[in-house]
Amino acid sequence: MLTHGKPQTIGPALARVSTVAREAGVELVVAEDGGDDVDLAVVLGGDGTMLRALTRFLGTGVLVIGVNFGRVGFLSAIPRDELEAGLARVFAGEYTVVELPTLDVEVGEERRVAVNDLVVASAVVGRMIQLAWSVGDETLGRLACDGVVCATPSGSTGYNLSSGGPVLVWGLDALAVTFIAPHSLNARPLVVPRGRDVIVWNRTADLAATALVDGHRVADLPPGGRVIARIGEQRSLLATLPEATFFSRYSRTFAS
Repeated sequence: MLTHGKPQTIGPALARVSTVAREAGVELVVAEDGGDDVDLAVVLGGDGTMLRALTRFLGTGVLVIGVNFGRVGFLSAIPRDELEAGLARVFAGEYTVVELPTLDVEVGEERRVAVNDLVVASAVVGRMIQLAWSVGDETLGRLACDGVVCATPSGSTGYNLSSGGPVLVWGLDALAVTFIAPHSLNARPLVVPRGRDVIVWNRTADLAATALVDGHRVADLPPGGRVIARIGEQRSLLATLPEATFFSRYSRTFAS
């Protein structure tokens, strides 16, 4: 089990989870790092904690389910006031699994996997950069902007959405490319399917760009430097209650 670590909120919740697990005959391992020999990771927190858990258990086969103790909680299946009833159902096996694509990211010698997104932005806040980009073997031009977001379906409701990008419904095997504050009336987001590399070059003559994977700085791109993103082979394993579908979450979070 992973938490966002706020004792005043999570302390009582841990006791609630322990009670449900004991009544269900489930062995509960309370550890931030956890082990790969567990069947299910229960997350008490918001989308940031969920992202950390999905990244932590990527490639292990461990399912991740969230109880929302954050602000938005789009990735969480269970509201905090329904913790007992929701987890009792989960511990009884009443859940479904959503497989969400990840991104393989290449920056120089660095190789990373992104659960949510790749962001290329100016290394100096407030300075616009020139980015060139291509999809597959086809060049799509150059654009002055603050940066670009390449987002997975799970990441499409984050920085991508706030930058005007499309929401990708879970089940799509694609990524969204969205420019941040483009200095153009014609810049539009693009959805790219599996099998096509998205390549972004820093074409700013006197300014480095920074590549961030899931919010963490990976490397700087000097003038002429490039980063490559593509839909990867690994998938995040998100567990959810059957009724907590993508569209019910979307309606609850964004449409009301």
